Amino acid sequence: MKELTENIKKAAILVAALPYIQAFRNKTVVVKYGGSIGPGDSDNDTILQDIVFMEHVGMNPVIVHGGGVAIDKRLKERNIETHRVNGLRITDGDTMQVVEETLFGEVNVAIVTELERLGGRAVGVSAKDAGVMHVRKHSGRDSNGDAVDIGYVGEVDHINATPINELIKDGVIPVIAPIGLGEDKKSYNVNADTAAGEIAVGLCAEKLVFLTDVIGVMRDPSDDSSLLSTIQVDEVESLIKDRIIDGGMIPKAKACVQSVRAGVQKTHIVDGRIPHSMLLEFLTDEGIGTQIVQ
Repeated sequence: MKELTENIKKAAILVAALPYIQAFRNKTVVVKYGGSIGPGDSDNDTILQDIVFMEHVGMNPVIVHGGGVAIDKRLKERNIETHRVNGLRITDGDTMQVVEETLFGEVNVAIVTELERLGGRAVGVSAKDAGVMHVRKHSGRDSNGDAVDIGYVGEVDHINATPINELIKDGVIPVIAPIGLGEDKKSYNVNADTAAGEIAVGLCAEKLVFLTDVIGVMRDPSDDSSLLSTIQVDEVESLIKDRIIDGGMIPKAKACVQSVRAGVQKTHIVDGRIPHSMLLEFLTDEGIGTQIVQ
């Protein structure tokens, strides 16, 4: 009888999720994955399980991943020093080679392999080689505002969503490495948060999700109860000015704002360390992270 009762509870949970599943069926959801959260980083890692679940119930998940930790490790192994200007990695030719090899040849492969192990169908994509992300050279400036050459770092010029849409129509999960194609036909490193936002806009996505290692945007980082569950796009700049949104959260929040203003319906910043965080955010009334909306 106890087992029957537990099974009835499980069935009730599935039925409660049905309206959300119906609402998001055939809708595209772009997920920024990686950076501080990556495959196998935790015994509680359920992110890729959630993504396979989403695909199996009719959603169209698209993954855009980072890989800063893996890149730093590979650069250190090759005795290549890392320097940054305003948070952006100075990327010379040798560094760019390591970035591309690591992002597409290592991190991307690991994500695709894990998705397939979980029963999903996935294809790794270099945004450069597939002709998805076309970029111009980033105009770097130092803390004094003076121009500085930071090498092969790109700003997104435009997105060609056709190759990704074709994969979605084929029923596979695109896993995209944020490497851009420059006007000189060379590879450029693009901030993965920015790339995810631009790709979400290009795909006319229903949702854009940033998975991170904090519970969301908090007024007081030391107080979980200060979580801001909903932020209007017009509030973001003042929150950045007041340093409530700070550090690595800034590019995520700015990508959310740009995406919403360009037509993405909802954007979310969610703690990827919480088991099944994306399903809790999407398939319940309460949610668990921060949503940035119009």
